[in-house]
Amino acid sequence: MQPETIPKLNHIPMQDAKMLPLFQFPLLTESGIVKHAFTTRLGGVSEGIFESLNLSFSRGDDNARVEENFKRLSLALGVEYESFVCLSQTHTANVVRISHTDAGTGILYPQRFHGVDGMVANDVGVTLLTYHADCVPLYFVDPVHRAIGLSHSGWRGTAAKIGQKTLKKMQEEFHTDPKDVLCAIGPSICPNCYEVGEDVAEAFLEGFGGREREIFTKKENGAYLLNLWKANEIILIEAGILPAHLAVTNVCTCCNPKLLFSHRASCGRRGNLAAVLALSE
Repeated sequence: MQPETIPKLNHIPMQDAKMLPLFQFPLLTESGIVKHAFTTRLGGVSEGIFESLNLSFSRGDDNARVEENFKRLSLALGVEYESFVCLSQTHTANVVRISHTDAGTGILYPQRFHGVDGMVANDVGVTLLTYHADCVPLYFVDPVHRAIGLSHSGWRGTAAKIGQKTLKKMQEEFHTDPKDVLCAIGPSICPNCYEVGEDVAEAFLEGFGGREREIFTKKENGAYLLNLWKANEIILIEAGILPAHLAVTNVCTCCNPKLLFSHRASCGRRGNLAAVLALSE
């Protein structure tokens, strides 16, 4: 993997000399057709276990603080506050097409998408957003047909190959050719931190073509270390993504609890990070 494809932590100006630190992939930025980011927990107004850029209304944070955090994110990215489309994620492999009529869902209007963990769109004026606190964000950019996709891939979604299904949805809706697509696997829990049981390992026994050893390391205690980054890389390459069009993170949410929210590191006492993707005007 080319070093320049690793996400960079950029400090984006908002207003009044304030800066918002956001991870961004050069591979996606250089496409010239999208605005994107993976947030940190820094630069917001939330307090306590939500400090400070919590973007979830469902974790118990004060709604007014979450709204302010969204406004700061919209300013930094140059997207409208009303354009966000947020999912109520349930670790599925279901993907839905989003249009401009869905703008504001999950932030200004009640959630209308249930049992869905991925979105695709080709409308300008909608900003796709998925929530994360260890699970993998997957970004998709089709510069030929000006279409995008964004998915939340935990171990269940990865075992069910939501990355492949997101690409298939883009093919169905926009005639996307996977060979044209730029992809990024975003900050999430690393293989050294993600210990799982045999039940999770068994979920990956089928569908990985004998490559299970590349994604699992068995420990002496009988548990396994799961490499979600490698698993999703395998899925995307097998789905037709060119290796030169794929950026893979080296940033672990669990290893960096002061910078990023991690469900595992905090034992569930935390806010939510966000992956964000929108087409430029």
